[in-house]
Amino acid sequence: MLAGDADRDRAANVLREAFAEGRLTQDEYEERIGRAFQARTYEELDVLTEDIPKPPPPPVPAAFRPYPTPYPRYPAPPYGPPQTNGKAVASLAVSIVAGWSFGVGPVVAIALGHTAKREIRRNGGTGDGLATAGLVIGYLSLALWVLVFIAAVTGS
Repeated sequence: MLAGDADRDRAANVLREAFAEGRLTQDEYEERIGRAFQARTYEELDVLTEDIPKPPPPPVPAAFRPYPTPYPRYPAPPYGPPQTNGKAVASLAVSIVAGWSFGVGPVVAIALGHTAKREIRRNGGTGDGLATAGLVIGYLSLALWVLVFIAAVTGS
């Protein structure tokens, strides 16, 4: 079969590598290169390179290539609005109904309001306005109950 220019170039590259590795002398190299570029068939090219050891075959690829492992999943951090302090809500609710509690409601509302404000400052929750409203209404209700009590005792 006839050899093409690319085939002659491949044979010349094999001869160059063999000469660079010291497998051919300068005279052998020049003679074989000249014959390689004049070769017309594959057989003529094979004769020029048959005594030169073939390069080792490329390494065999791995039979099994594992799939890449995904990144580990971590739960999302717990975000959300800060919680409203329940004692602040209770302070406001108790202070609103303190009028019907015969003086006990305002004291409970004031205690809840102060406790809620302390917890809000310490923990950073919300509801400071509710606690303040509960305190204001609680103190006003307490003052009103004190006046009612004084009026009832003095008989006026």
